[in-house]
Amino acid sequence: MNQTSGSAGKDKKLKWWQLSLLGIAGTIGTGYFLGSGLAITIGGPAVLLVYLLAAAGTYVVFDALARMTAAQPEQGSFRSYAKQGFGSWAGFGSGWLYWFSELLIMGSQLTALAIFSRFWFPGVPMWIFAAGYAVVALGIVFFGNKGFDRVENVLAVIKVAAILMFLVIAAMLLAGWIGGGKFTPKVPLSYKEVFPSGGIGVWSAFIFAFYAYGGIEVLGIMSYRLQKPEEAPKAGKVMLLGLGTVYILSIGLAVIMVPLSAFNPKESPFVLALRSDHLAFVPHLFNGVLIIAGFSTMTASLYAITSMMITLAQEGDAPKVFSRKWKDKYPLLALCLIASGLTGTVIMALLLPGKVYEYITTAAGLMILYNWAFILLSSGKLLKGGVLSAVKRWSGLVLILVAVTGTLFHKLSRPGFYISLLIVSFIALGDWIVQHIRKQQDAPVKESGPEEQAGGYPSLPGGPAFRIKGIRLRKNKI
Repeated sequence: MNQTSGSAGKDKKLKWWQLSLLGIAGTIGTGYFLGSGLAITIGGPAVLLVYLLAAAGTYVVFDALARMTAAQPEQGSFRSYAKQGFGSWAGFGSGWLYWFSELLIMGSQLTALAIFSRFWFPGVPMWIFAAGYAVVALGIVFFGNKGFDRVENVLAVIKVAAILMFLVIAAMLLAGWIGGGKFTPKVPLSYKEVFPSGGIGVWSAFIFAFYAYGGIEVLGIMSYRLQKPEEAPKAGKVMLLGLGTVYILSIGLAVIMVPLSAFNPKESPFVLALRSDHLAFVPHLFNGVLIIAGFSTMTASLYAITSMMITLAQEGDAPKVFSRKWKDKYPLLALCLIASGLTGTVIMALLLPGKVYEYITTAAGLMILYNWAFILLSSGKLLKGGVLSAVKRWSGLVLILVAVTGTLFHKLSRPGFYISLLIVSFIALGDWIVQHIRKQQDAPVKESGPEEQAGGYPSLPGGPAFRIKGIRLRKNKI
């Protein structure tokens, strides 16, 4: 990996610290704002430990992807590297893993948005909110709002500001500068308080800690825009240090301010912590910010998943029809396919209103980790490194394995594990079919045998064959 793609040298505008800020703003979403409550419910205050471990594992993945990008920038990023390292089947699998993971992430975000909205309208069914947000997001992507990039930047600032607002208000509540707190602050000290569900509970919550860092692969794609691509690992270090600090501080404050029994998967732990008799408006303000933040990340995921579908179709890893654009501008067919997947999420919200967030979030987190494992394995094939690189790579794979297996030990996450296996099986079947068809198409034409000499030319798949001046052709079916 020592040559650079022709297009890689274009549009390099970012400095390493700008990439770090973009990563912090782009990674923070509903996986943190709502998923952290699910992690605390399962693992208790000890989840702070797995958030630190997840940050370390995420850095290893980003470092591997950034170093591959620095060595040979590719538009397809991790998908291209998987293909280079293991063959076309790996490129197919990696691309579709990413597509399904983003689809599940969008489903998780839609569910979270519906939960946030029910904070104000508890009597409205979740599926109505989920369907409404999905229609608005699809409309934005369909019409290709040119100003949406700027809006995304503004929304990213709002997300970071919301976290800072929580940290400041929480500190003021704890310091007694403002009073009327609903819950009495208490620092968990005993083993039972820190590990209410034991080690198994913390193990089961690991997946939700990783999920909070989801999106790092998108940052790896952006690394080729750096003025100095070799600074991509430094950008990742600063970004994950910032994310880890914010996560630990905010979740730690929430755990101190709210009794463990009050945490639940249906309310953001930060909204719970900010409830105060003297600050009744603050939870409503923060809830509005959460909706804005969740919608921005969901729409960004929709852009990514639409682009990936078009790329897969153009390169023959998906039906060509999905690469077509209505009036050469609107990706109508690709969005129709995505809309059908989101419809399944809405139906799940209708049928399983009490469990859909846990199931979809677990499955989405697992699909992310499967793709991250592909990234680490690809780096082992394509990058030259010493013992330290191997140790980092295998440490990351072990952390991913621990998080994946942990989902088997809790009733809230176990169904998501089976959903992810079902999707992987579906992708593997599709991969086998595509590779089988390609082998048939690439098979060399046999020399003429007795049957051909006698005038009986055997047919190839797709129609009868015939020969003109010694050239074997295929008669296409109309």
